[in-house]
Amino acid sequence: MTTLQPLHDKIVVELIKSETITASGIIIPDSATEKPSQGTVTAVGPGKHDAKGNFIPVTVKPGDRVLFSKTAGQQLKVNDEEIHIFTEDQIIAVINPR
Repeated sequence: MTTLQPLHDKIVVELIKSETITASGIIIPDSATEKPSQGTVTAVGPGKHDAKGNFIPVTVKPGDRVLFSKTAGQQLKVNDEEIHIFTEDQIIAVINPR
């Protein structure tokens, strides 16, 4: 796995893949599955500065499970790995386990 250190308020997220086989054993093709909107944070940047120069740290941390819009973020390929990068304002929520 490639190790990335994101800059500013960027967040690297590993997507949580949707199931490709149902409980009864039916295989679901990729074309029928939805793009995931949840993932686990693997790396975060330190934060960014606002217009007045105040430093705003990133509030999510590695290991957090997050929710985001299906159209948010950027998908990149680094060393044959799919990398998903978001800015903190594209993260909708942190999912807390009960």
